[in-house]
Amino acid sequence: MDLNLNRADYLQVGVTSQKTMKLLPASKHTATQKVVVGDHDGVVMCFGMKKGEAVTVFKTLPGQKIARLELGGVLNTPQEKIFVAAGSEIRGFTKRGKQFLSFETNLTESIKAMHISGSDLFLSASYIYNHYCDCKDQHYYLSGDKINDVICLPVERLLREVPVLACQDRVLRVLQGSDVMYEIEVPGPPTVLALHNGNGGDSGEDLLFGTSDGKLGLIQITTTKPIHKWEIRNEKKRGGILCVDSFDIVGDGVKDLLVGRDDGMVEVYNFDNANEPVLRFDHTLSESVTSIQGGCVGKDGYDEIVVSTYSGWVTGLTTQPVHKESGPGEELKINQEMQNKISSLRTELEQLQYKVLQEREKYQQSSQSSEAKSAVPSFSVNDKFTLNKDDASYSLILEVQTAIDNVLIQSDVPIDLLDVDKNSAVVSFSSCDSESNDNFLLATYRCQANTTRLELKIRSIEGQYGTLQAYVTPRIQPKTCQVRQYHIKPLSLHQRTHFIDHDRPMNTLTLTGQFSFSELHSWVVFCMPEVPEKPPAGECVTFYFQNTFLDTQLESTYRKGEGVFKSDNISTISILKDVLSKEATKRKINLNISYEINEVSVKHTLKLIHPKLEYQLLLAKKVQLIDALKELQVHEGNTNFLIPEYRCILEEADHLQEEYKKQPAHLERLYGMITDLFIDKFKFKGTNVKTKVPLLLEILDSYDQNALIAFFDAA
Repeated sequence: MDLNLNRADYLQVGVTSQKTMKLLPASKHTATQKVVVGDHDGVVMCFGMKKGEAVTVFKTLPGQKIARLELGGVLNTPQEKIFVAAGSEIRGFTKRGKQFLSFETNLTESIKAMHISGSDLFLSASYIYNHYCDCKDQHYYLSGDKINDVICLPVERLLREVPVLACQDRVLRVLQGSDVMYEIEVPGPPTVLALHNGNGGDSGEDLLFGTSDGKLGLIQITTTKPIHKWEIRNEKKRGGILCVDSFDIVGDGVKDLLVGRDDGMVEVYNFDNANEPVLRFDHTLSESVTSIQGGCVGKDGYDEIVVSTYSGWVTGLTTQPVHKESGPGEELKINQEMQNKISSLRTELEQLQYKVLQEREKYQQSSQSSEAKSAVPSFSVNDKFTLNKDDASYSLILEVQTAIDNVLIQSDVPIDLLDVDKNSAVVSFSSCDSESNDNFLLATYRCQANTTRLELKIRSIEGQYGTLQAYVTPRIQPKTCQVRQYHIKPLSLHQRTHFIDHDRPMNTLTLTGQFSFSELHSWVVFCMPEVPEKPPAGECVTFYFQNTFLDTQLESTYRKGEGVFKSDNISTISILKDVLSKEATKRKINLNISYEINEVSVKHTLKLIHPKLEYQLLLAKKVQLIDALKELQVHEGNTNFLIPEYRCILEEADHLQEEYKKQPAHLERLYGMITDLFIDKFKFKGTNVKTKVPLLLEILDSYDQNALIAFFDAA
């Protein structure tokens, strides 16, 4: 059966965080459910729908920003008590809005994630996990990387507590008390956890996870080891996953999987006979989906998916048809209902317009008085700057609670801006003087009306590091702007991984000196992305990285007074040597630097570059031929006279040009990497070969892998 869902906007609250909206269980008196939502103003609001209008059940006074909202209650009874996390405090409300709990956890950081199970409370701040029972401290764990979400497998089914932490370093940590029972590597940084089917599935051990790069998976958490059941790769390059829920919206007796993403995409996955998820429905909203729940809110008998968005809209995607089939008498009644609704909306709109006019006049008068004080209107910006493994580019996502007027991008380091299909903004570039003021990029994105979310793609050059700044100006009066800064790191295209190939030919850089463990860790944070700000526990740490552009790898092991860095790419070692020397000199620390260069690694790196270079050269050659071939086609009237290879180029012309356009300067990047490799190889030998670079570029223009390797060996 086809799934047709119609959108219905219920109301708007303040800006919302991830997982801050829930549906209360249906009561005996009404079949429809109440919605409870918490926002950044600290307001908890509960409402229900009556005759198409949102009716408030209760609304609390403003306070600290609400980071999470969960439902709880006695195990095996309806979960209708409302718990919210704000700052370091947990507050509890009944379904009528009466506060029955105020628990100050005394955590030094604000609570980021929360899970409730009976009288057990599982909380996490950025790095700290705490378990409380009846508000008494039970267990504690300090994580090596940021905790994004926390959940506990159903205690009522397993008769044991199994908390699971979703950590930024692509790991799920399964706890037993205050200790890690085991770790599970997942394909991206996990952002959300949920029990499969809402109860852990058949075994009670099935756990769903969603990642910031849009992947989704199911893992069974057994007492000894994890069992990976299925995984959905993000083939369509959709946004990161912020929320998931299980609910039978299709109506076939099997709970479906509801997914909300940070690009506004809502998805419904149905399960086939092999228990594999199949996409059945998707719908795009204009802003990120922070919470998702299945239930019945608008009208009795019509199931729906209720979502909350970043700017605070609570929206339903309902099975209720838009046009009702009815007899002549009913039609008159419906028309009258519609007329009344339009009339009340018109009155409300007039009242709002009058109120705006009054406030504008009031503002004008106050701004012209002698005691006038300038007031900058505040607005919330939700931003995300992440490295994409698939195309070695950074995604910069900017989301504002109101419409964006324009965004100015400025960079003091050379970067490329790539095309984004979803982006409808008009971009214009300004010329900049990189020599006198370190300005390498000035670009302005002018947004269309009602655009609240902008996505940009950026590609950096390793070894060149600095700061990217985004100046965000929304459509509000008086004009105001917020600046966001993002660090482009020296090894910006490296991504954390948990395993590397130890059989590759490795080059080694060793540092020794009078530096502390935390000092060296701060240098590693400065050089590499995805390293936790806080030094990990223990006296020694090892991190593995993979270059997303070339697939080369890096191993860094360090302790107090010593750091060892190994890579199969000499250029990586060269960048680290230069940057770490500079950082140590800044802090007046004397470093002893030694290195071992493996000659075989150069040929190994060239072989890794070879398929990419060959593909790009062929693509460039094909694109150059397109215009000439099209001219021939017009002249001759057909393509029968062309050889199959040229016919194929004409058939794929649009696709080839689109791909070439999406990868500007790709060939120049590869040329640059080979040139750097050539210079770095001889730099470690104490030889300057910059005069031979023009000859190297000539060889690259008439590329042959063996000739290139021979040139590297002979130089």
